[in-house]
Amino acid sequence: MDLLNTLVDKGLRREVPTRDEALAVLATSDDELLDVVAAAGKVRRQWFGRRVKLNYLVNLKSGLCPEDCSYCSQRLGSKAEILKYTWLKPDDASKAAAAGVAGGAKRVCLVASGRGPTDKDVERVTETISTIKEQNEGIEVCACLGLLRDGQAERLRAAGADAYNHNLNTSEATYGDICTTHDFSDRVDTVQQAQSAGMSACSGLIAGMGESDADLVDVVFALRELDPDSVPVNFLIPFEGTPLAKEWHLTPQRCLRILAMVRFVCPDMEVRLAGGREVHLRSLQPLALHLVNSIFLGDYLTSEGQAGKDDLAMIADAGFEVEGTDTATLPAHRRDAAAVADTEPATTPEATVPAPSEETRRDLVAVRRRGAGTDLPPNA
Repeated sequence: MDLLNTLVDKGLRREVPTRDEALAVLATSDDELLDVVAAAGKVRRQWFGRRVKLNYLVNLKSGLCPEDCSYCSQRLGSKAEILKYTWLKPDDASKAAAAGVAGGAKRVCLVASGRGPTDKDVERVTETISTIKEQNEGIEVCACLGLLRDGQAERLRAAGADAYNHNLNTSEATYGDICTTHDFSDRVDTVQQAQSAGMSACSGLIAGMGESDADLVDVVFALRELDPDSVPVNFLIPFEGTPLAKEWHLTPQRCLRILAMVRFVCPDMEVRLAGGREVHLRSLQPLALHLVNSIFLGDYLTSEGQAGKDDLAMIADAGFEVEGTDTATLPAHRRDAAAVADTEPATTPEATVPAPSEETRRDLVAVRRRGAGTDLPPNA
């Protein structure tokens, strides 16, 4: 297929595809799916070999968020029956992190619900970062605390935070449809603050919220322009009790096409398979490893994930290896110099929203009841 040959050539040169080319990836048929995966896999292997980076989430504060993000089980007005608790103490957070590290995680992601941290919250988190780093040599720590205010990114960096996560989630044009308490530009500003403070930026998207193909391409191109080091791709987990509980638009095949499109647009960035992979990819998860070079190990913020031992077995069975703490994740040119400047892509045609799946598998969404904030051991 000429399209795939073109995209592979561009990916190996770190050249951005056009929007039309990205849209064409999403429009490929199921008959072409394995060709798409194989093509994007060539780009993935060029920059990341067969390594898989493991990341582990620690939910520092769960639920009771004042923001109204419609996809989130922790949102204002959520009826989802999730765990709710206030800030974990540093030692408790470090113990939770240690479970992930023992399972092979290279990065610990510290997440807290809320619009953004107060200065006291930042102080709490800096103490937690110090505790984790003291007890786990060589581990990376990423903070995800919401919208940052002036000076907070610098304080987190000084405390040892290696990265900061704040996702764009969806296109700027449709952002108001999923959230009204802050806007797209607020998220962009927080990512840029993290970058200015010297932290590695982590910013991604959520697919499956009823967006069109054009929306997906727009948010990925917006991410490309921001140039984060890590791009998490989440697939909506339709929690009962949230406004998007009935949004079941994804199939395993569509998820793979989305991941392939992200890899072609972000060839040398860490593309992470994040929340919802078990719900939507299901038995095709191993194929996704040919597209992404990073996954979350074990559970997520408010939902349970695949058993950690099964994650490790999946990686080994698919012929990949877990990336060690002594190996740099990003290719040398991203560590040592700025990436190649973007070219101006073509105008995108409008695309339709995929129809909801006829068979809704609500049994696939399991609310987290173990790990941080409970007396039960975590999944790692």
